[in-house]
Formats: sequence, structure tokens, C-alpha cells
Amino acid sequence: PASSYKFSPRRGIHVDQSELHCNKGCGYYGNAAWQGLCSKCWREEYQRARQKQIQEDWALAEKLQREEEVAYASIQGAQSQPQAQPQASLAPFSKFEEKKTNEKTRKVTTVKKFFSPSSRTAPKKENQEGKTPSPSISRQSSIETDRVSRDFVDFLKTLHKPGREVHKQSRAFIEIMANKKDLSADELSECVQDFYQNLSDRLMTHFKGSSERVERVMDEVEKYIMTRLYKSVFCPETTDDEEKDLATQNRIRALHWVDIQMLCVPVDEEIPEVSDNVVKAITDVIEMDSKRVPRDKLACITRCSKHIFSAIKITKSEPASADDFLPTLIYIVLKANPPRLQSNIQYITRFCNPSRLMTGEDGYYFTNLCCAVAFIEKLDAQSLNLDPEDFERYMSGQASPRRPEADSGWPQVDPPSGSAASSPALSQVYQNLDLLSGLGSRQDRVLEGVQSLQRDLITWQESVEREVQEILEKYPLEIRLPTPSAIDSDNVENDRLPPPLTPQVFAG
Repeated sequence: PASSYKFSPRRGIHVDQSELHCNKGCGYYGNAAWQGLCSKCWREEYQRARQKQIQEDWALAEKLQREEEVAYASIQGAQSQPQAQPQASLAPFSKFEEKKTNEKTRKVTTVKKFFSPSSRTAPKKENQEGKTPSPSISRQSSIETDRVSRDFVDFLKTLHKPGREVHKQSRAFIEIMANKKDLSADELSECVQDFYQNLSDRLMTHFKGSSERVERVMDEVEKYIMTRLYKSVFCPETTDDEEKDLATQNRIRALHWVDIQMLCVPVDEEIPEVSDNVVKAITDVIEMDSKRVPRDKLACITRCSKHIFSAIKITKSEPASADDFLPTLIYIVLKANPPRLQSNIQYITRFCNPSRLMTGEDGYYFTNLCCAVAFIEKLDAQSLNLDPEDFERYMSGQASPRRPEADSGWPQVDPPSGSAASSPALSQVYQNLDLLSGLGSRQDRVLEGVQSLQRDLITWQESVEREVQEILEKYPLEIRLPTPSAIDSDNVENDRLPPPLTPQVFAG
């Protein structure tokens, strides 16, 4: 569906609703991760391809077996003849036999992997002899895992005997999955989906076709199982999900300049209620990464979508259409840049209850999110009605459509108008640029005043030094040494003083 997006200046991004459905025409919602198929048709195609691969592997193994038998018979015949050149004749054949044997062993092992659940874990036990790894079932659970386990047990108590059977099957399945850590992501998904299907069929028989009760039990089973298996099956090392996450994040960062009018988003963020709904939508799509259960992640996408519909309805004063929803969802994803977006989409695709993705509002909103991500990955100049050269300059950061280049040190700011004025964030940006321009002028004036004051101080210092020097030249400094004199020499009334006392000696 991503390749069939249409863009027009009047209507913006448009995708036919029929393109959201399965390519097989079954009526369910398709998914880009399943090549446009729904989960049901995809599983059928996957099973058919796997059975074909198994048959081909068995045929090749039998062919190699026959070739080995013929080669062995040839060796026996060669040994009965005179051994004229034993080394020259057997050496090339020995290499041929070794190569065929290795090829056969590899193919047969590949075939056995599909039939023997323990064949994958046997080599690991031999290689890890002497070690005591603790399986995930015996690890110290987190607080959330403990809470989910208690809630699951409390829920199953209300079912009595079927509840005990469901609990037993669920715990056994978790133990089996703990020993299959080397499976690929598709094989892990196949195991989980098979368990969902088998348990659902059993419950349907017990509850005599009550789909509502079966769905409720399956929701609790999914919550319990995926909470316990989350660390081992979310973004597994056998996939390139992490590389896709980084590529998508870098892509969205490079598209930071895309605004509302380029996507023809019918949202007016100047309206407080609309702005609140936009913020809530961004929060919900970011919160998706913090959830462990696929159903909870889907709930975040659904809440995000409902906030988008509310924002569009308030802006247009009428119900939103699908043509309004998809561009707005793309805009929200660009503003939010959700963490590990690709990993979360793949996790939901692989391990969610397939009925939720095939029908209902959860499936519809999830399909639109996949379309939005696919559009962002393929977005180009034509999609935004831009000149290719301008698009490349915007992507490289050399220019911005909201900040044209200017010769002055500060950006030239024009008053916001049109759609630019409809965004409070853009209005705040323009106000900040105006303030920066005013601060720049004030700073220039302050610098001029400082330089003038510095010049005045230098001039004043020079004038003071010059005046002091002139005074010193006009009135030279003379230092006169004082003459020594008696302490009472300046006293004119010395003659009136009585004579000094003389010491007298008294005879004892």
C-alpha cells in the first residue's frame, strides 16, 4: 500500500481504504510486514512455503543418500581390483565423499529442525556442559511480572477446571519457549501463534462457541505469556530490528522541517483543545514503547488515533475522514519520533492475537500506522510538492523552509502568516527570533558604549599625567634637612623656670 500513495495540493495524502485490506481479498486488514496480507493468509502462505522447503530438503537428502551408496559401492569394487594406483585414485574420491557427507548432514539436520523440538537445544547442552544457566522461568521476576502472574491466577480461579488447564498449558509453553532461544523471529512468532490457535480452539469447544468469553481468556493468556517472554522475543538478536529503528529515527530527525501545510494536515494548533489533543496523541505513541503486552501497545496506538480524530473534528467542526486522518498521523509520528518504532511494530505483528490485527478499530489504526511509517521511509520531493534541489538542501540541513538564509548575522524574520501563524510553536519561534534580533542590536549599542568609555578613560589618564608633570616642572620639589637643637631652644620663657632639683644626701 505504501507505493500507491497519492498527493495533491488540494487533498494532501490520499490512500484508498481498499488498499488497507489483505491482497488476497479476504476482507481483513493487511500489513506491510506480511507483504500486504492479513495474518491468516500470511500464515497459510508461510506454512505452504515451509512445507515446500521441507519436501525439497528431504528430496535432496535422499538424493545425497543414493549418491553416497553408489560411491560406497564403487569403493568396494575398486578394492577388489589390483591396487596399482591406490593413492592416486582414492584421494580425489575421498574429498568428494567427505564433501557429500557434510552436505547431507547439513540438509538432514535442517529437515529435522522442523520436526524435533529438542534437536535445537541438544548441541547447546553439550557445548555448555559444566555451566549452570538458569532458565527464564526460574529467574527473579520483576514487580510487573509478579503482578501480572497474580492477576492471571486470580482470573483463572473464576474458571475453575478450565482455568487450571489453561494455567498448566501456559506455564508449559513458557518453559518450552525458554529452551528455544536460538529460533528465528519468524519461528518464534509461529510457535506463539500456534499456541494461541490451539488454546483458542479448545476454549471454543469448552465454552460452546461463546466467542466473547474465549476472547477474554485469550487476552489474559496473551498478557501473561508475553510479559514473561518479553525480554527474549522483543527485538531479538537474530533480526535487524535495531538497525531499522536507528534508520527510522535518523530519517525522522532529517525531516524535522516538514510542517503542517506541507502535509495538508487539517489541524489548527492555535485552538487550545486541539493543541491538547495533539500533545496527548504524541504522548500516547511514545508511551507505546513502555508497554510489554502487544494488546497494550495496540491500545496506545488506538488512543493516539482517537485524539487525532478529536483534534480534526474540533478544527473542522465536522467528523474527520480517512483522508484527514492519515496525514495527521504522519505529522504526529514526525513530531513524536517514537523510540524503537520498527521493533514495536514488528513485535505487535509477530506476537499479537491475530484477530485484533485482522478486524476492529485496533487493526484499522495499526494498519494506518504501518502505512504512515512506510510513507515516511519513501517520502521525497514529489510527495511534498517541492523542488528536488530544495528538498535535498532541507534534508542536509543547509537550509530550512521556515528560516531563509540572509547576509546579516541574525535571521531575517517576517511576520507569520497563513498556516505558519496557526501553530503556537511556530509563533513562539518567530517571537524568539524577534527577541534575538532586538538583543543583537542592544548588544551592539552596549559594545559601542564600552569602547567609547574605554577611550575616555585612556584620554583622562593621559591628561592627568600631563598636568602632574607640568606642576612638577614648575614647582620642583626641594628637600630641606632639619638642624639639631635642644628640646627647649624655642621656649622663650626658660628664664622664669625654677632651677632643676638637685639630689640631696641625708645622713642616717
